[in-house]
Amino acid sequence: MIGSIVRLVSMLGAATLQVLLAMDVARAQAPSPEALAAARELVETVHLTEQYKAVLPGLFKAIKPSIVQGRAEVDKQYDALVPVMEEAFKARVSEMIDAAAVVYAKNFSADDLQALSAFYKTPAGQRLLQKTPAVAQELTTVGTKFGQSVGRDVEQRMIDELRKKGVNL
Repeated sequence: MIGSIVRLVSMLGAATLQVLLAMDVARAQAPSPEALAAARELVETVHLTEQYKAVLPGLFKAIKPSIVQGRAEVDKQYDALVPVMEEAFKARVSEMIDAAAVVYAKNFSADDLQALSAFYKTPAGQRLLQKTPAVAQELTTVGTKFGQSVGRDVEQRMIDELRKKGVNL
């Protein structure tokens, strides 16, 4: 059980580390105050906080099989821990939001960010925002299946090619 928790925290910690590293890089190349203000407006307009929070259940569902590994006792304990872990990571979403605003401000001008905010306030932009969580979840599922398929194909082709070259596998 402890090992499962450690793995879960490690996986989530790795994602957090990537965000913090991005924040350090972003700080080194500070955007203009105007761009940062426009980026914060965009982040608010697109409901990025809600989007990040909406991703957490899918993340916990995706990593569950590798931690639980078919063990009923771990399955129950995992399910009991999910709400606690979700709340712990929801409390840290503001770190990701701040980092996202800096990334947007680094990559877009204040005018571009204002135009993006304006788009997301339109009916089409609102529909895009409404559908984004479901679309993202579907794309994650499709991407995972595709990645697994390609991974198996690449692995088999690599084995075949290495065997042709006389490598014993």
